Amino acid sequence: MDTLTPEERSRRMSLVRGRDSKPEMLVRRLTHALGYRYRLHRRDLPGRPDLVFGPRRKVIFIHGCFWHRHPDPACKLARLPKSRQDFWRPKLEGNRARDERINEALTTMGWNVLEIWECETADAESLAKKIKGFLG
Repeated sequence: MDTLTPEERSRRMSLVRGRDSKPEMLVRRLTHALGYRYRLHRRDLPGRPDLVFGPRRKVIFIHGCFWHRHPDPACKLARLPKSRQDFWRPKLEGNRARDERINEALTTMGWNVLEIWECETADAESLAKKIKGFLG
């Protein structure tokens, strides 16, 4: 059972950001500090990737572990809510399926895709290695 009224739940959900989230800002600052330049949320690409490196034909998505169903079983942020599972399970699985379709479309178009998960932003050193390894 949800502990919030529908109005309270609506208000809380309206605060969830689609862009400029904390994990996204951390990745953007780190990537810029590493010397890489990028464009944000290009509308002409499927899924509007968070970071686009045009000349390199590479994109980065920064995914929230909950919203995009991080498949790592050790990730505590990706837990399924205990209430209204009949609503949440299809919604969140739909997000994951959409991400797969977008990655496939970008790959077909000749782009390389890197997904960075919210929980990975806690360790800046390993994140920097991952980004450097991807961007070369």
